[in-house]
Amino acid sequence: MSGRKFDDLRAIEETGCVLIVRLPDGADALEVARAAIDGGIRAIEITYSVPGALDIVRTLADENRGRDVLVGVGTVLDEHAAYAAILAGARMLVSPNLDPGMLRLADRYQAVTVGGAFTATEVVGSLEAGADYVKIFPAELGGPDYARTLLAPLPQAPLVPAGGVTVANAADWFAAGVAAVAVGSSITKAAAGTGDYRAVTAAAEDMLAAIAHARSAGV
Repeated sequence: MSGRKFDDLRAIEETGCVLIVRLPDGADALEVARAAIDGGIRAIEITYSVPGALDIVRTLADENRGRDVLVGVGTVLDEHAAYAAILAGARMLVSPNLDPGMLRLADRYQAVTVGGAFTATEVVGSLEAGADYVKIFPAELGGPDYARTLLAPLPQAPLVPAGGVTVANAADWFAAGVAAVAVGSSITKAAAGTGDYRAVTAAAEDMLAAIAHARSAGV
């Protein structure tokens, strides 16, 4: 593993959080991302569904060059999308599914990967294909109890649930044994209807505080 990738992985390991930015307006998505980074978010994915996603990634990568912030792309379904994301400056690739080709290409360029899975078979397949983390999606279908059930036979799996994670239930997820959580609308929509992105910064701070408390309680 390269030193750069080791540093990139620390952005997730130290905060326990990946922020998913999936919004219908590109300009809004960029401002939300900036505000979340101001709130302490260090691992952030801009999903391909956001208009101009790769342009946003380029901007964020340039703005955060030399900082301990990991900028990535989400909903990366195949190796072609993965390569385009890397060319745009992404250092993290996230998918809702298991695509070995995407994971191989990401490994070739030493990008952090969060590969999607739901069943135990898919979790193991993701690990065998080289995923750094395994995204459990949609996590809200099973909740923390489902993550706990998966981890019983697979305690080595670095699970990252995506879907329905909030400040109120973050502790439940970490008590179940997950490595980190993927958070979306509870942060990204905090400024919806107001345009006051300070609310996004505050929501990010609240989430990170809740995660830090949950993790310290589990020590």
